[in-house]
Amino acid sequence: MTEFLAIDIGASSGRHILGSVKEGILTIEEIYRFPNGPVLEGGDLVWDISRLEREIIAGMKRAGELGRIPVSVGIDTWAVDYALLGRDNNLLSPVHAYRSDRTKTAIGEVHARIPFEKLYAHTGIQFQPFNTIYQLADDQKRGKLDRAAHMLMLPDYLHYRLTGKMSREYTNATSTGLVNARTRTWDSEILKTLGYLARLFPPLMQPGTKLGRLSDAVRREVGYDTVVTLPATHDTASAVVSSLAGKGAYISSGTWSLLGTLKKEANTSARCREYNYSNEGHLFGGVRLQKNIMGLWIVQRLREEEGKDLSFAQLAALAAENANDAEIDVNDEVFLAPENMKAEIERMAGRSLTLGEAAYCAFRGLAKCYRAAVEELSDVTGEKYDSLNIFGGGSKNQLLNALTAKETGLKVIAGPTEATAIGNLLVQMESMGEISAEDASALVARSFETEEFSA
Repeated sequence: MTEFLAIDIGASSGRHILGSVKEGILTIEEIYRFPNGPVLEGGDLVWDISRLEREIIAGMKRAGELGRIPVSVGIDTWAVDYALLGRDNNLLSPVHAYRSDRTKTAIGEVHARIPFEKLYAHTGIQFQPFNTIYQLADDQKRGKLDRAAHMLMLPDYLHYRLTGKMSREYTNATSTGLVNARTRTWDSEILKTLGYLARLFPPLMQPGTKLGRLSDAVRREVGYDTVVTLPATHDTASAVVSSLAGKGAYISSGTWSLLGTLKKEANTSARCREYNYSNEGHLFGGVRLQKNIMGLWIVQRLREEEGKDLSFAQLAALAAENANDAEIDVNDEVFLAPENMKAEIERMAGRSLTLGEAAYCAFRGLAKCYRAAVEELSDVTGEKYDSLNIFGGGSKNQLLNALTAKETGLKVIAGPTEATAIGNLLVQMESMGEISAEDASALVARSFETEEFSA
């Protein structure tokens, strides 16, 4: 049986998932899982890259121990974060986490050189304080860019560590705010205006590119050889590959919620900019017209602070038992990395709340934000949506699904849960000739159960 290995690394955990197709059904199996999260180093939030590398190798070794050697492996992660390498191809500095506040002054300095309206007209990327373009400005001020020989987005760096070969994969690169929305290449005008060295931005590669085989050192360590294939390395892009939304709207639900739809061309209109919608890369040069919404991060933090003895399902049940009318704007920047999440919720709600009440407030706030985002999406596309496909880990949250259906008035189709890993696997399988692109959606539909929620 031909098997493929998806290494799906999120901001809070990573998984190694084997996948194969037998008799027209895609089956997946998680064989390794590990925790993840930013760590404090020198007063700033960074990623423990050495540990991530060790976990990647450990999971690959596990596949060998099971006697299930994949014909291909690919890694996806979150977007915007990157590694700077010196002329010796080693890291110049820690890999900063997007929740760091290091871009506070850099944002204004970038916009003084290129107003955001012009940036958006070129790239179609929504404003987020952690966008790569602003992180690089901070590195530039500190002299790091002058010393850098290579800039690799995080999954590109991890693929390099497996193969010794460098890549700049398209879907993740678009999240930088440095790729032109129409040419689908690095925007030379932005790079020149900001003084970002051209040598750091070689040509982009598309998902499905076979990067190469494992390096000798990695092959010896894991005990076998395999091909490394670029999936859509931005985890949301991988997740959308497995979406059942068709031409409808979707929500990739996890630490972040990404609500949008697939389009052939970017929309860089003033209205789209005002709504803070983003045009990010997809397969075959397509576009994910979507909006970043805070997501389950708020609930994750609530659980970490006050409900560690509760599972996420138990916390959702507690929230359902404590419905209330307190309201918060889940997209407010105060929720990005607060010292105490519950205290910030109470401050915005204007009252004291129990854990269950605070969680319900967060879920209801998310559903309301989804409703507003769908209305904005309809406005900019001129299309009306009758359904919403929610996929990813958050699709298991029945309370949030029900609240979303109620708030939006749309039929909610929940699933598949492991959307990102599935999408990662689909791209690898297509690249290796195991499936066709045309069959991917039907394969997902017949292989995984979904649940529907009505308004």
